[in-house]
Amino acid sequence: MARLHLFDLDGTLLHGTTAPVEISRQLGLEAEAVALDQAVSTGLIGPPEYAKRARELWTDLTEAHVEAAFEGAPWLARIRDVWAEIRGDGDYCAVVSLSPSFFVERLTGWGAHAAYGSRFPAVPFSEPVDPAGVLNAAAKVLIADRLCAEFGVQRANCIAYGDSGSDKDLFGAVPISVAVNADRHLSEISTHSYVGRDLWEAYELVRRAR
Repeated sequence: MARLHLFDLDGTLLHGTTAPVEISRQLGLEAEAVALDQAVSTGLIGPPEYAKRARELWTDLTEAHVEAAFEGAPWLARIRDVWAEIRGDGDYCAVVSLSPSFFVERLTGWGAHAAYGSRFPAVPFSEPVDPAGVLNAAAKVLIADRLCAEFGVQRANCIAYGDSGSDKDLFGAVPISVAVNADRHLSEISTHSYVGRDLWEAYELVRRAR
C-alpha cells in the first residue's frame, strides 16, 4: 500500500523559525513577527487574528521579498532527497502548514505532491485576508483526509512530521508520527523524535516501516 508523508513547515522543515518571520525579515519587521508567533503559540490570539495582523505587517510586501525569504530561509538539509525517494517508492509527500499559501506552495517545486497553507490574497496585497481560508490544527486533519482520498491512500498508511501544538491533532489521527525539533508536549505523544538539521535523518526513522 502507498504511504502519504505529511510535513509541517514552521519549525519542522524550517529550522528554528517560521515562514512569517522569514518574510518579515525581508521588510525589517522580524521582531514584530516573532511577537506575533509568540502570541499565537501561547493562545493569546487565534490563527485568523494572526493572519490579519501578518497581512497588516506586510503592506509593502512584493514577490521579490517572498522569493528572497524562501531562498534564504534555514531549511533542513536534504529535503529534496527525501521527497525524491518517497516519489521513487511510489509514495506521496505533502506539506500542510498554517503559514501563508503563497510561501508554502513554492515547495511543490522541490518535489512535494501537494502543499497547503492559509489562503492569503495575491502579493502585492490589494485585499484583506478571508478568515475562512485560514487554517488551524483541526484543518490539518481534514486536509490529510482529502489528500488520502485524492491519492488513494488509507489514513492508516499516513506518517506525520511536526514540531508544535498545531500538529497535535494530526499526530493523534495517524498511526506514525515524527516529532522534529519539537516541543516536549508533541514529542511525548509522537512515535519517533528527532533533533537535528537533516530531514533525511528524521525520515530514516520511518523509511522502511511498512
